[in-house]
Amino acid sequence: MNQRSLGDWLAYLEQLHPSAIDMGLERSQQVLARLGLGRLAPRVVTVTGTNGKGSTCAFVAALLRAQGLKVGVYSSPHLLRYNERVLLDGAEASDEQLCQAFAAVEAARGEISLTYFEMGTLAAFWLFRQSALDAVVLEVGLGGRLDAVNLVDADISLVTSIGVDHADYLGDTRESVAFEKAGIFRAGKPALCGDLDPPQPLLDKVRELNCPFFLRGRDFDLAVSAEHWQWHGRRLDGATVQLHDLPLLDLPMENASLALQAFLLMGLPWNEAQVRQALQAARITGRLDRRELSFKGRRVELMLDVGHNPHAAEYLARRLAARAPRGRRLAVFGLLADKDLEGVLAPLHALVDEWAVTPLATPRSRPATELAQALTNLGATVKSYPSVAAALEGQCAQATADDQILLFGSFFCVGEALAWLERQVPEDGVDGSAG
Repeated sequence: MNQRSLGDWLAYLEQLHPSAIDMGLERSQQVLARLGLGRLAPRVVTVTGTNGKGSTCAFVAALLRAQGLKVGVYSSPHLLRYNERVLLDGAEASDEQLCQAFAAVEAARGEISLTYFEMGTLAAFWLFRQSALDAVVLEVGLGGRLDAVNLVDADISLVTSIGVDHADYLGDTRESVAFEKAGIFRAGKPALCGDLDPPQPLLDKVRELNCPFFLRGRDFDLAVSAEHWQWHGRRLDGATVQLHDLPLLDLPMENASLALQAFLLMGLPWNEAQVRQALQAARITGRLDRRELSFKGRRVELMLDVGHNPHAAEYLARRLAARAPRGRRLAVFGLLADKDLEGVLAPLHALVDEWAVTPLATPRSRPATELAQALTNLGATVKSYPSVAAALEGQCAQATADDQILLFGSFFCVGEALAWLERQVPEDGVDGSAG
């Protein structure tokens, strides 16, 4: 069993369970008990939400690591390598570490069938326990209440935003989604919400569990100007803490605001200089991720974003509108079939001059013909390509130094773009700075 490579393990995991998603905790709970995994670390932070989970986790981890703490982060999906899902003190878990973890879970599960995600989550938990961490930050995969991440009791639970997505599993209303996401809350433990208007089921769960509740717009919030942003939050004892004239960030500052409030409740030293440095250091690949590359001797600006639902598209549109390129904005766009195409395009189509649409390398992809038709109906200029790589090359070929190429719509889309960048661009020709 230990002789399997990571690729062998991942292929094995994909065929272990009859369905890719099987909501429920009973099977995973049994294996967790067999592994003897109780407390993963002295501090556990769990993050859910329709959008913003990844950047919120990145901000929380950066704030904790600035304290000199050893931090583990679990997230999904990955873009290029499965190793991205498990960070141990800032570094991706190695192939060898992941193989050892999968072997441990495989030995413990016996006759119990687990999904790919459940196996991966338990393997991450096993690695975290082996690594003697000071804190772990866990990103929920889907929903919250029945997600495998929810096997572990969080000391602080964060809900970033609440919108309709994954309706087949979470329901088609904000109320049903809020009920599922509030499932990560624990009795008497702080619960935070970054949504300005949380639906009633989330508020009901807070009352039921008697959670100290911190709501954006009431207990903490931010104000953004052209050059700076301000933040205020509240300690458990009610005292107010403020930060003034913070430099603007590349990642969503709403999520930084939520992470700051979580950090404030952890009872750790509040050193303003360290806090500012940590916020600036937080990075996440594929979210407002600006790259400058050399394409056939010309400099080209590329913006990558994994936004794939209306809420994410609206946020992306606001950021794009505030920072228009000198020339044209050229889009590369692919989307999964179960996503709200019209809702994604509505806030963005007017901000793009020319579109390149493409299918994604997954059976779940929406056909390029449907993307093209929807854009044509909106009066857009659009061209279809057979792949993300072909669409990127087509847009790069016509881009000038004043233009910006925006690639968005899916983790699959960004993942294929990153793979193309690694193949086509010398390492010193890529500027990984975000914008």
